[in-house]
Amino acid sequence: MAEAADFQGTSPSPARRWLRRTGAFLAGAPLLAGPFQLPAAPSVHAAPQDSPKAAGGSGTVSISLDTFSPGVPTDGDTLTVSGTVRNTGKQPVTDAHVGLRVGPELITRSSVDDVSKNSTDLQGATGTEVGGKYMAEFSKLTPGVAQHFSISVPVDKLDLGDDGVYQFAVSLSGQTPAQPWDQMLGIRRTFLPWQPDEADTRTKTTYLWPLVSTVHMTAQTGSNEQQTPVFLNDDLAEEIAPGGRLDQLLSLGKGLDVTWVIDPDLLASVDAMTRTYEVQGEDGSTTAGTHQALAKQWLAELQEAVADKEVVALPFADPDLASLAHNGTSVTGSLSHLKEATDVVANTVEPILHVKPVTDFAWPMNGAVDPSIVKVATSAGADKVIARSDSLEETGGLPYTPSAPRPIGGGTTAVVADARMSTAFQGDLTKASASTLAVQRFLAQSLALNIQTGKQRSIVVAPQRMLSARQAQAMAEAITALQGGNWSDSQDLTAAAKAEPDPGATTKVPSTSEYPSSLRRKELPRAAFEKIASTQDALDNFKVILNDESRVVTPFGRAMNREMSASWRGHAADATGYRDGVKRYLDGLTAQVKLIDKSDTKLSGRSATIPVTVQNNLVQGVEHLVLRLTSTSPRLQIGGDAYDEQPVTVSGGHSQTVKFTTTAKANGQATVIAQLYTEDGQKYGDAVTFDVKVTEFTATVMLVIGGGFLLLVLAGFRMYTQRKRAAAREAETTGPGGTDESVAEPENPRAPDDRLKEESGTRTGADDPEQPSDPAPDTPAESADPSGTGERVDR
Repeated sequence: MAEAADFQGTSPSPARRWLRRTGAFLAGAPLLAGPFQLPAAPSVHAAPQDSPKAAGGSGTVSISLDTFSPGVPTDGDTLTVSGTVRNTGKQPVTDAHVGLRVGPELITRSSVDDVSKNSTDLQGATGTEVGGKYMAEFSKLTPGVAQHFSISVPVDKLDLGDDGVYQFAVSLSGQTPAQPWDQMLGIRRTFLPWQPDEADTRTKTTYLWPLVSTVHMTAQTGSNEQQTPVFLNDDLAEEIAPGGRLDQLLSLGKGLDVTWVIDPDLLASVDAMTRTYEVQGEDGSTTAGTHQALAKQWLAELQEAVADKEVVALPFADPDLASLAHNGTSVTGSLSHLKEATDVVANTVEPILHVKPVTDFAWPMNGAVDPSIVKVATSAGADKVIARSDSLEETGGLPYTPSAPRPIGGGTTAVVADARMSTAFQGDLTKASASTLAVQRFLAQSLALNIQTGKQRSIVVAPQRMLSARQAQAMAEAITALQGGNWSDSQDLTAAAKAEPDPGATTKVPSTSEYPSSLRRKELPRAAFEKIASTQDALDNFKVILNDESRVVTPFGRAMNREMSASWRGHAADATGYRDGVKRYLDGLTAQVKLIDKSDTKLSGRSATIPVTVQNNLVQGVEHLVLRLTSTSPRLQIGGDAYDEQPVTVSGGHSQTVKFTTTAKANGQATVIAQLYTEDGQKYGDAVTFDVKVTEFTATVMLVIGGGFLLLVLAGFRMYTQRKRAAAREAETTGPGGTDESVAEPENPRAPDDRLKEESGTRTGADDPEQPSDPAPDTPAESADPSGTGERVDR
């Protein structure tokens, strides 16, 4: 696609500028062609015939460009370039010097890309060396040894022409023992944006400044009234501490004209740290957190930084919209979590930052979109989706970069960030040389975009969510230079979304099959959303029995939002561990309300009661529970039927025993099941099963009573017969006259041994009759007959 500025409808100045740049473009054509380009005629900035002959490849000397200041020079400035050179070959380099070269003007944005890709290639156009005193000389470069250089040159010595982006190179020339002639042994290319005067049209540029972190808080809270939160670790304290990542993002961002994009979960986590909190250890134990003052200071600085700036709030915990669209929508309830994450924003951001956030933007990972992502992104109320131009690519042949807003149907606007500028600060920028090159490439792309056409456009820069400290420093440096330049004005995101769309810009959202496979591989799998759904089901079953469900619903609801966070990309094992931990903790709380196990029971009689105990180890009371006792055998009925139910209410830390009336129909064993249910009929907790041995003992008791009555009758009959016999003997003794002889006989003294026998209670004759006054025996006479059945009673 052509990227030269169109000159239909442009002002005379841009049209003339286009003609001048066309000539410069032809002069710089060898750079675009690379090593396959045939030798071209020298241009105004081409290397002269007597310049050192370039060696092939990347050379034997590496050059690091650590300083390029100012990044956007203007008339009267002095450009300072510094860095290091290192001999990477095996032979020493002698008579060496570092020189500065201004190459051809780069007309298109793609030519800037080409220079970046071939920044160390000795082939192609290199431009004229400034020469003179503006160089650094080295008598010898020893292999493996780095040498520092610093060169300052007035800008007017660089012989710059029209406004535009110029290739700028730092080269090293010298000799080696094998090749004892002057030759170029190393080069490093970058860019010199040149716009000393006000541009005829200034680009309106929006810079997103994301404050996003990883997940830090668990679902666990303390049992006290304040519900002390528990953190996974102390990493958040390190991030907000002086010199930490989030501390530097805050310090850098507050001096820039940017739109803050903030995850409410980060605010909630830091706000929780301002009070009492606990930190989880590797063994599961917790210790008291100690960074309250640090959290208060960071929040106070953030409140000051955003006081007069636009704040765009993402849904709570920054849910992964693409993962949800591709793997979660088929799991029941997944979209409801996105709605909850959006609804909670207003009650999180404004109370903490004291600014009203903008909540109608959705930001898929890397701005990659497809129809399913757009549908999910807008399902929670957002009507603007932040996309990126390498996803929503131009197909209409526009010769310039169009404005960010694109109507994509259904009342939804795609705000398309510029991919080249948005990705300028990715990768490892810990080295100063990498950071310097990223800044100059960013500035070059911005100026190249501005000079494409005389139309004013709105451009959005959306960097990666998790900027490192070094990446943020490089981006802040580039934004500072750009905001001080002559071709760009800052603009907030809402204004950019309201800009007039280019009629020729594409509005077609790419198909789902075109979604980048590199991003798809890092998505949350379907199993993740199934685990979240399982946790939600368990929470729904648990909360209905609680006196104060908010103590559980809120922390677990936010934890499930965190389980969907985009920050889990690339950390699949950690994500799984977090989800499992949330579910495990919920199961532990649920198990605190349970039935006490019962041992097997014996029941004697037709009716009896069975006690079942419900224990509540939670700190709050439970209600709306029903205890059902069920008999699996018809020989035992519960409450006159196969089962009976009773409501259960138990205070926190207490237990309650519920008694059920049972009726026995027959002897034998019956299995009984005790199960708790919620009032809506859902099982709660594990059932308790025990056996009941039923003994029908009424017939046995009747046999015992009957046997006792029979014994009484027999005893009476014996007494009657004994008295009758005694009367008969007495009649035989008195004779026919009926006189008692024993009375008439004189009283004779008894023999001593007869008296002893009487006192000892013995009788001289076996047939002595039993006297009516004698006491009855304690037990009946022993019988040798076997005892009757049913005489034993279980007690």
